[in-house]
Amino acid sequence: MRKTLNKDSCTLPLLPANAMAVLSALRSSKLITWKPTGKLQQTLAGSVKEGGVRIRTVEHLLSALEGAGVDNCRIEIENLDDQDNEAEIPIFDGSAREWVEALEEVGLETATDIDGKSCEKTAPHVNEPVHVWRNDSFIAAFPSEVVRVTYGINFPQAPAIGCQWFSTTPLDDLVYSMQIAFSRTFCIYEEVEQMRSAGLIKGGSLENAIVCSISKGWLNPPLRFSDEPCRHKILDLIGDLSLFAQFGNQGLPVAHIVAYKGGHALHVDLTRQLMGIT
Repeated sequence: MRKTLNKDSCTLPLLPANAMAVLSALRSSKLITWKPTGKLQQTLAGSVKEGGVRIRTVEHLLSALEGAGVDNCRIEIENLDDQDNEAEIPIFDGSAREWVEALEEVGLETATDIDGKSCEKTAPHVNEPVHVWRNDSFIAAFPSEVVRVTYGINFPQAPAIGCQWFSTTPLDDLVYSMQIAFSRTFCIYEEVEQMRSAGLIKGGSLENAIVCSISKGWLNPPLRFSDEPCRHKILDLIGDLSLFAQFGNQGLPVAHIVAYKGGHALHVDLTRQLMGIT
């Protein structure tokens, strides 16, 4: 069974050649202004990810594409089980490393439509502070000239993780590939085992996540960064905010994004708020 996913919901034959046509078509709100970046939209120079891998999860791939500056691409997913109606993305080691390395290997090129015309890339700029929260978790976006992310996590039940904060320098493809992409997803061993015993989860291993025990600390060291869990939250955030992308333009808002104890649901809440969707 083959399924397709177009990043940024963009198929190149429908891409307006005139930049002003793109700007007028973009969905905006009073919180967001779409501005030209001075760059042309990019796509991959060749194919990657071929080979019939059984797949799960999407945010790490979307994060790698957004972080690497891929604006248009067609993703084809082949499910190995014809009886299974679901198809997912490979998790590999729980980071975006293999996706980034594959993208770097094949390279990028200017995206063009069926007439061979390119289109300038635009980016959403946050006009005024906006925030969303759930209980003691929050995420906020503040106007900024560059993309910057500050993220905090707090796991008092797992002292080896504890409270961590990480803030990026102005975020570009180099900062993403060197400081964010290598960070792996993490979990609390006792919480996972409780869910597994209840039959709520299957699969997963020490090969595709870093696992922390409440009493014993990290079960599969070494960590790639001392604050690897916090950095991985930024990786997830970038993947989730890529859903904000429209017509092959940048999804990650130009803003200083500050988050504390966030997650996928809260990230999507911010995206909805920025788009004016209640």
